[in-house]
Amino acid sequence: MCTSHFDVRGWSRSAMMHRTRRLFIVLVLLASCASSPPVVERVEEIKGEQPVAVHVVGHGWHTGIVVPAGDIQARLPALRERFGDVPRIEFGWGDKAFYQADEITAGMAIKASLWPTAAVMHAVVVPSDVAAYFPRSEVHRLCLTPGGYDALLHFIVGSFHRAEDGGLAPLGRGRYGDSQFYEAVGSYTLFNTCNTWTARALKSAGLDIDPASKATASSVMDYLRAADPAAAGACEPAD
Repeated sequence: MCTSHFDVRGWSRSAMMHRTRRLFIVLVLLASCASSPPVVERVEEIKGEQPVAVHVVGHGWHTGIVVPAGDIQARLPALRERFGDVPRIEFGWGDKAFYQADEITAGMAIKASLWPTAAVMHAVVVPSDVAAYFPRSEVHRLCLTPGGYDALLHFIVGSFHRAEDGGLAPLGRGRYGDSQFYEAVGSYTLFNTCNTWTARALKSAGLDIDPASKATASSVMDYLRAADPAAAGACEPAD
């Protein structure tokens, strides 16, 4: 009787240790994916050049970054081939299945949160004033130094997966407007969301933001509400 009791307890401890090891491995995997694509170190400032205006848009659960199209298209010619001569493009990063789905399921959300999944980039033409184009979204305008702006563009470019020929890897049509999905670098996890991607982009641009604490859109927007007055500055041209 005592022997049987000991065996059961031993099995329980073993099972518990096995589950603990599995959980530890999962957490390590999630943490290892939490910084990809990585923050870009800023380069030296270019004297004499004016600050550049970019916009951060909060769409409820998701955030995106709007930049002048010409500068990013010069680095990624495939975007010019796809969208043509347009004023601005919004970029977002997220879970491949979740982001592209017409209908979100509970299982899809759980999988995206608890296990590393493939990611995509979402590119959207913004043909007019950003706030006017996204009237139901929260929009923050930021003035970046030339060095910070260059690092931000470098971060966005580095978020796209490259095909064997060096080009982009387009997927389906985007979620709204004139838009396109592309294969992306990195894996989506509970610790590496579309919003931590936005925070790393802002960190690359020189903002004093902690990406590890910005897993939700509200946390990014809260930061910008507090930082916006200091970061807005005066950009030329105005918009």
